[in-house]
Amino acid sequence: MNTFRTALLLGALTGLLLLIGGFFGGKGGVVIAFIFAIVMNFGAYWFSDKIILRMYSAQEVNESQAPELYHMVRGLAMRASLPMPKVYIIPEETPNAFATGRDEHHAVVAVTEGILRILNTDELEGVLAHELTHIKNRDMLIGSIAATLAGAIMMLANMAQWAAIFGGASRDDDEGGGGIIGLIMMAILAPLAASLIQMAISRSREYLADEGGARVSGKPYGLAGALEKLGRASKAIPMDANPSTAHMFIVNPLSGRALMNLFSTHPPIEERISRLRSMRPA
Repeated sequence: MNTFRTALLLGALTGLLLLIGGFFGGKGGVVIAFIFAIVMNFGAYWFSDKIILRMYSAQEVNESQAPELYHMVRGLAMRASLPMPKVYIIPEETPNAFATGRDEHHAVVAVTEGILRILNTDELEGVLAHELTHIKNRDMLIGSIAATLAGAIMMLANMAQWAAIFGGASRDDDEGGGGIIGLIMMAILAPLAASLIQMAISRSREYLADEGGARVSGKPYGLAGALEKLGRASKAIPMDANPSTAHMFIVNPLSGRALMNLFSTHPPIEERISRLRSMRPA
């Protein structure tokens, strides 16, 4: 169901791009914005792992430095039929984790020092299995596609804003379009709609990663317990995280700032826990 929903939402983003491009710049406007967005997001997709790891001062660890964590990741990767990813630890007290890398052969699993302190073995296995599922599902690629489409839409909307300021009204009046009001409305509503769809895609991928992680670890209750602890900790000790990377973490690191659920990159933790607890252990 969530896979279908992701495809539907990506289709909605594509349709929105075509609609706005046709309204404002015709086929030429769509092509220019789309190519520009691809170029921008290609770099982010290819180098995102290095960027985010450096951003959070994450340090790679080997088997001798973190034997328990390393063995756990290796065992779960084997169960998920994945190559062994690199393992990083983030010097951060707030418990959280994320996966990154452009594909399963260049993957990274990173956890904070805080998460290693508060989770038991079953809970930590659930978290790691969740992150490995993101890798298996190629969520970095899906996120990059969504970002490309949303970026193109926002560029077209920005073009519409400038057109409204510099002569867009006369052009539209001549062609029977929506005039300056139509351009202004598009400049405001298009980025909002694109952002909401992009966030909905992120939430769908989180549900899929929860389900896959529970199956890989064989302990849905472990991941449910981990989410419960992480949700409380995130509110008590919000992480000093960059909002552009919030979607990568297993729980929203900004949740302590009372963001509206509508604009959250993550589903409600209560709903995720409820779904996991309704699953049967493998």
